[in-house]
Amino acid sequence: MKLHTQLNFGGNCEAAFRFYETHLGGKITMMMNQSQAPDAPNGAGTAIIHARMDIGDTVLIGNDVPADIFQKMRSVYLYLSVGSPAEAERVHKLLAEGGEVFMPLQETFYAIRFSMLRDRFGVSWTVIHERPRPGSKR
Repeated sequence: MKLHTQLNFGGNCEAAFRFYETHLGGKITMMMNQSQAPDAPNGAGTAIIHARMDIGDTVLIGNDVPADIFQKMRSVYLYLSVGSPAEAERVHKLLAEGGEVFMPLQETFYAIRFSMLRDRFGVSWTVIHERPRPGSKR
């Protein structure tokens, strides 16, 4: 059994996945819109019905939903652990652009860098560069 994360977008799934591919090192492995579906009717549209991306060891699934029913994420965050304070700064800055920062990037007792935000596509993120835990090999 595997557990993947599925994200719904209000019409900008393709733009979000292309952004994550370019800036987060992701790799889009599938992207299909309504008009590309088997037996799609004429004028089916360009809304994404299935997108798949690998980011590190994680698979993200995405699709567009009608804009009138789309709601930005509220209580679920994608937890992005990065390898350095500089990478945390870079990722936080690009995800925050056009988005909403809930907790600015800062040092905490458990992280060298930590922030919480919602990006311009409506996806909520936690960005963290963790402190080494006592006794860990990291």
